[in-house]
Amino acid sequence: MLANHFIHNKKTTISRFPGLIPFKWMANARCRLHFVLNILSQYHGIFSKLLIRKATQILLGATLLYTGTAHLTSSRITFQAQVPTWLPLSPDFVVIASGIVEIALGIALISLRRRREVGIATALFFIAIFPGNINQYVNHIDAFGLDTDRARAIRLLFQPLLVLWALWSADVPLRKKS
Repeated sequence: MLANHFIHNKKTTISRFPGLIPFKWMANARCRLHFVLNILSQYHGIFSKLLIRKATQILLGATLLYTGTAHLTSSRITFQAQVPTWLPLSPDFVVIASGIVEIALGIALISLRRRREVGIATALFFIAIFPGNINQYVNHIDAFGLDTDRARAIRLLFQPLLVLWALWSADVPLRKKS
């Protein structure tokens, strides 16, 4: 089918795709193979970059599913230690609500639908829960193996990386194109 397009629409094909191998070179199999490999090599970087982004988005989604489930089950009490003391809500309610949100975001990330919107929502969620990490550091709360101020400070540094991961994996532009 593609070969017929090149044979019957030689003028159109060359004008539509400038820089293609001249039509005479398409005569033998070796040149056709070279032509196909040339086209694929031009787009390989785009496809592999997209594949990596989607794979990291799925990995982030799986991580959120796991932590969201932990919010509702085995680590529910431990997560309550991160709820800021100044928040006028029950720590148990905050943990359950954030667990449900994490599970929903995890499913949305894994589905690979509406990628940019879900990436932005996930980044905003990571920003919204950042005060809990600050609270854990400021009040010297031991949880999740973070039993020193140094460990809690290092944990604080990873939160912006989670925000960037959510945006990058969902192909959200991180800077304006000039």
